[in-house]
Amino acid sequence: MRYTSAIGVTTAITAGLTACGGPASNGDGAQESGGGASGTIEAGLSYPLSTGFDPMITSGATPYAANMHIFEGLVDLDPATLVARPALATGMPKKINATTYRATLREGATFHDGSAVTADDVVFSFERVLDAKNASLMAQFVPFLDTVKAVDTSTVEFRLKYAFALFPSRISVVRIVPKKIVGADAKAFDAKPVGSGPYRFVSAVREDKIVMEKYEKYNGPHPAKAQKMVWHLMSDPSARVSALQSGRVQAIEDVPYIDMKGFTGKNKVESVQSFGLLFLMFNCKDKRFADKRVRQALHYALDTEKLIKTALLGNAEPATGYVPATHPDYSKAATVYTHDVAKAKKLLADAGVKDLSFTLMLTDTGWVKDIAPLIKESWAAAGIDAKLDIAQSPAQYAKVDKGTFDVLAAPGDPSVFGNDADLLLRWFYYGFWPEKRYGWTGSSAYKKTRSLLDRAASAADENKRKELWSQVTDLVAEEAALYPVLHRKLPTAWTTDTLTGFEPLPTTGLSFVDVGRA
Repeated sequence: MRYTSAIGVTTAITAGLTACGGPASNGDGAQESGGGASGTIEAGLSYPLSTGFDPMITSGATPYAANMHIFEGLVDLDPATLVARPALATGMPKKINATTYRATLREGATFHDGSAVTADDVVFSFERVLDAKNASLMAQFVPFLDTVKAVDTSTVEFRLKYAFALFPSRISVVRIVPKKIVGADAKAFDAKPVGSGPYRFVSAVREDKIVMEKYEKYNGPHPAKAQKMVWHLMSDPSARVSALQSGRVQAIEDVPYIDMKGFTGKNKVESVQSFGLLFLMFNCKDKRFADKRVRQALHYALDTEKLIKTALLGNAEPATGYVPATHPDYSKAATVYTHDVAKAKKLLADAGVKDLSFTLMLTDTGWVKDIAPLIKESWAAAGIDAKLDIAQSPAQYAKVDKGTFDVLAAPGDPSVFGNDADLLLRWFYYGFWPEKRYGWTGSSAYKKTRSLLDRAASAADENKRKELWSQVTDLVAEEAALYPVLHRKLPTAWTTDTLTGFEPLPTTGLSFVDVGRA
């Protein structure tokens, strides 16, 4: 999710992102005047700018987090709870009938160039997502949309191809953009975004910082409570920790687990359970992994508890289903992979496999690198030889997309787009990933998975949807073509006496919506 390669988009980001004009950070959090907001919030983010900011296509964790402040949808998700709430719309979309909804725009809403947000902008924003030529990341989340039209300047009507009970919250994946600006120069917009949110974009440099400032004309429910924000892009975890402890920044994400006990007093650290997972993905077109028993054996051979205790210092939970046990749509899978070397060996023997040897690719994310030798050690105990190949995510996914890989262990977290089981399951098991990445397309299991997800999507009864999602969970767990090993906790640290209203997130990134300087 953190890199463009996650969807094959190749937006180039350069130092040219820096916008002309606009104030720079004063760097000291000094109080400034302006509409009830004061001071500068400075934060340490883990990842550089791997994509641009266009909300239709961005998959980078850092620009996506920035977009939560720059843009609005008709409906947005609360950053901490992931519960849907009205944003540009005056309320949640109104259901006219099973396949028709209407939404009314907030009166007086404007984009950061001062122009009014109109129903035409809303229609444009949805249509560009639905247009296949644009290869929008968000299109896969709204396959139920048929047409979007403006009823008048402030009312939009949605016609659905079929009934989809999660429609009111799902449209949060589409952020509303100004038709005039995007239509004139989409590439320029990608580098210098213009939204209607509480903060407006000022400048960005790929491996340095992003600067935003309060949008004075914002009239929505979540106005900026700081005059300015400076997000320092700090991939070095020790640099982030030092920046918080020295007072240079007021919050950091992705605290190294080993450093968590070092935060005391006014410096608080909290580890929040997330959907964020470490998964194993197999090249099912490779004859070594075509038999699901081989894939199952590699899961049973893993000492997941040791991975969590040693590398993550207890900050994760072993996967007992596709979503963590804390998730409202949790269903325990019929197949739960406990550490069972004897069972792993038997599965390999039953599959006729001897002396299994392959290359395990991993991304170079810090905690993933910490886990890598422990995975190799677990498999070695079961007589499995895995050579480790650790590299940056874009490089690894380039191999995956060419089909030149054996097994991949990597992090993933589509919950930043939405937290319902339909969205989370579709990300890895419907469309791009199974068809383009792990070679599941022709299997009967994939066809059944698609059918179950489609049936769940059109089911009006919540209990029926959950029953169908449970069947999908059982199926993907048994198949193990791509399946989680663990769901990790996300540690965030902040200085309690400098921020008001701050909460750590269950997703990658930081949110300062409704957060001010103390």
